[in-house]
Amino acid sequence: MSHVIAVANQKGGVGKTTTAINLAAGLAAQGRSVLVVDLDPQGNATSGLGGAKLEGGSAYGALLGQEELSGKIRATDFKNLYVVPSELDLCGAEIELPQVEKHLQRLRQALGPIRAADNYELVIIDCPPSLGSLTLNAFAAADSVLVPLQCEYFALEGISMVNRLLAQVRDSGENPSLRLLGIVMTMFDGRTRLSQQVLEEVRAHFPGAIFETTIPRTTRLAEAPSHGKPIRQYDPHGVGAATYDVLAQEVADRLRLSEYAPANVVEAPAPEPPVAVTGEGA
Repeated sequence: MSHVIAVANQKGGVGKTTTAINLAAGLAAQGRSVLVVDLDPQGNATSGLGGAKLEGGSAYGALLGQEELSGKIRATDFKNLYVVPSELDLCGAEIELPQVEKHLQRLRQALGPIRAADNYELVIIDCPPSLGSLTLNAFAAADSVLVPLQCEYFALEGISMVNRLLAQVRDSGENPSLRLLGIVMTMFDGRTRLSQQVLEEVRAHFPGAIFETTIPRTTRLAEAPSHGKPIRQYDPHGVGAATYDVLAQEVADRLRLSEYAPANVVEAPAPEPPVAVTGEGA
């Protein structure tokens, strides 16, 4: 049965969608069939995978019990990678879902037949940058939660809020087996004192949760979504592709997934030696 990962952070601009897209692409490059469910009404994961936002093409109808979610799945231009696109009608779902019966279980129910069919080894849900009904549905449907965390001062506040929501969903009985898969630090710059301090602080509060791979801040990673491509297709030999490939392997290892022969996985470059920073405020 498919393993479902919710990629979540209540704050926008932290690399959430970038991580959802590129983690999915990295896992697909290992030979795994991966489905991305874009639950963010902004639809950035959809466009970042080269998809179009079509009226009626989102998970909206399935969440309200009007349609089958399987009918919304679209192939992408990238091998082994599929998407349920987003569309603006998902904004309405935030308002309508609390009014329907068992509203927190709607996505879980919609994903049920897809998981049972076992056509996808992994389902990756790109959550909205909020902790509303759509994110709650994603948590109730997921096996695990992955949190991208920008290396900034308020990082601990962000992960604490997500972790609190995870515990509420688990302890309420909506999804008793839900767990934190891990935290991935994004927009990391090892040359700065701030990035190093944030990494150390989060590691101290969440021992064992942080992935070894840190995602650097690079221009190519920022450019790739506007071209409708994951970074490994847009800049296959760059540091962004390398780091997301390594992250994909870390995720596969944590989930104890069966091994595949990777397809053109980029070797990660050797880490740069630490750079002494002077005159920078913490």
